[in-house]
Amino acid sequence: MSTPSKGPGLPEPIQSVLDAIDTDEATLARRFVRVTGEQNGIVAFEFSVGWPDMSVELALPDAHFKEFCSKNNVEFLTEAVGEKLGDQHDEH
Repeated sequence: MSTPSKGPGLPEPIQSVLDAIDTDEATLARRFVRVTGEQNGIVAFEFSVGWPDMSVELALPDAHFKEFCSKNNVEFLTEAVGEKLGDQHDEH
C-alpha cells in the first residue's frame, strides 16, 4: 500500500519543499507592493504575500490600486529594496 500524498494533487517531493518553507501566520499576513510604473491612470506593480522576493505583476486603475492596497494593508517597498531584488526574484 502506498503512502498518501500530504497535499491535494501535489507529488511528494513538492509537498516536502512546501513543508520546509516558514509559513507561520505572521509571515503570511504581510503583503508587499512595489510600484513599477504608471501610465494613463493605470498603476503597474508587483504584489507579494509573505516574501517580497516572490511576486506577481499586476496593473490596476489608480482608484482600484489604492483600494487594493488599503484592503490588503500593504507595505510599500522602497526603490532601494526593488534595486536589491532586481531581476533575480522569481517571475513565474
